[in-house]
Amino acid sequence: MNELIDIKNLYVAYDSKTVLEGVNLSIYERDFIGIIGPNGGGKTTLLKAILGLIEPLSGQIVFSPGLNRDAMGYLPQVHKFDTKFPISVFDVIRSGLHQPFGRNASIRRAQKKNVERIVAGLGIENIARNPIGELSGGQMQRVFLGRAIVSDPKLLILDEPDTYVDNLFEHELYQKLKELNERMAILLVSHDVGTISTHVKSIACVNRELHYHPSNIISPEQLASYNCPIQIITHGSVPHTVLKIHHSHES
Repeated sequence: MNELIDIKNLYVAYDSKTVLEGVNLSIYERDFIGIIGPNGGGKTTLLKAILGLIEPLSGQIVFSPGLNRDAMGYLPQVHKFDTKFPISVFDVIRSGLHQPFGRNASIRRAQKKNVERIVAGLGIENIARNPIGELSGGQMQRVFLGRAIVSDPKLLILDEPDTYVDNLFEHELYQKLKELNERMAILLVSHDVGTISTHVKSIACVNRELHYHPSNIISPEQLASYNCPIQIITHGSVPHTVLKIHHSHES
């Protein structure tokens, strides 16, 4: 596998408070890395550093030859989008094209066909001409996923994409990501280890530092050794959550 990105000894700070410290991570073609960690541990900060949305304090993010930030798709956790803006679903997805909508008729036809392919693949043909402000949260996620992949990126970055989605779309989402992973690397931030462990290929635990786990199977003991204090949720016929044992202290 060819290496796409090599992160070397990365430090990121906000207002002199260090958020990421000494982070090292290599991302290869067709990687599918699940990024987990506690709230405030630096998961989203890591994504933003890779995307160039924030400037590192020190360290390097080295891109392979031919890869740049235009070759990455991004689905953020929160969509800062004016839902009253008069734009359709089709045009939101089209806005993810790195080239402007072509003046040349043949280019316009090719771009339109590409957007139509994405719309069909996400099963949203029936709302393609609807204003973005009319959509539900789950529909909105479909649209912004379409925007993130319409340029066929080499690396797809998703920050908790299962937020606001129903159970049906969650299943469809991971099926779609499995298909996309055949031609692009994926970084996926999630708070649900139980769900992503059945889909990702490896796991990165981020809590200021980053610990890379080269498998999708991770135990509570490993999480503790990685300084990754998160809750493990398991799935079965009866929904349940496994919590750490709490010992009472007698006064």
